[in-house]
Amino acid sequence: QVRVVESGGGLAQPGGSLRLSCAASATIFSTFAMSWYRQAPGKQRELVAHIPTGGRANYADSVKGRFTISRDNGQNTVYLQMNSLSPEDTAVYYCYATRGAYRYWGQGTQVTVSS
Repeated sequence: QVRVVESGGGLAQPGGSLRLSCAASATIFSTFAMSWYRQAPGKQRELVAHIPTGGRANYADSVKGRFTISRDNGQNTVYLQMNSLSPEDTAVYYCYATRGAYRYWGQGTQVTVSS
């Protein structure tokens, strides 16, 4: 069992920034692909960004150029740097770890963008 824990959510003003962190307990974290999803009230959960074990990250069109996903395998952590935030980015953000048939979700962290 892999424990996935998000942190770093909170309140930001439009145009502001936040950085989310996701720590995973996996001893072989580097073998997991990591993703950030988000779910706004009344909407389906959607993929925000994905970073594989090797290769390039990819992003939802709505966040390209504003959000950056990165990983530190030595710290078993994946990050989501969010810049130029807008109220439309308000959602619960979830971290997701996958490796083959193994899939683990975090509990989510609330991000609210409001003036």
